Amino acid sequence: MDPLSVALQVASSGLGVQSERLRVVSENLANAQSTGATPGSDPYQRKTVTFTSALDRDNGGAFVRVQSVDVDRSEFPIEYLPNHQAANEDGFVKMPNVNPIIEMADMSEANRSYEANLQVIKQARQLISMTIDLLRAT
Repeated sequence: MDPLSVALQVASSGLGVQSERLRVVSENLANAQSTGATPGSDPYQRKTVTFTSALDRDNGGAFVRVQSVDVDRSEFPIEYLPNHQAANEDGFVKMPNVNPIIEMADMSEANRSYEANLQVIKQARQLISMTIDLLRAT
């Protein structure tokens, strides 16, 4: 397989995993205040994405894919909200373990990675187009 096709496939796999990462970060941000429905119940638990790479021996490309979407096992912060529906008998509520600042940083990083992969695809397409133009001229 030619190097430009491999570059397109590698960048395409990168687009896919960064898209999934952006989806998970968006879900985390959307649920940053989602508490449990009953006293003492657990709130929304932050999700994380784990990637893995795989070497395609046929064409020499190293592709990336989502290995798993897991939950963050860190502790839930506790807030004193005595009138909340999920407050325990002491007035404390378990809050989601989502830190919006971390999620925004993850979103920014995923967005930059997505754009970088998109740029690789644009450049590879341009090189393919230039090659076709050269072949037509001869």
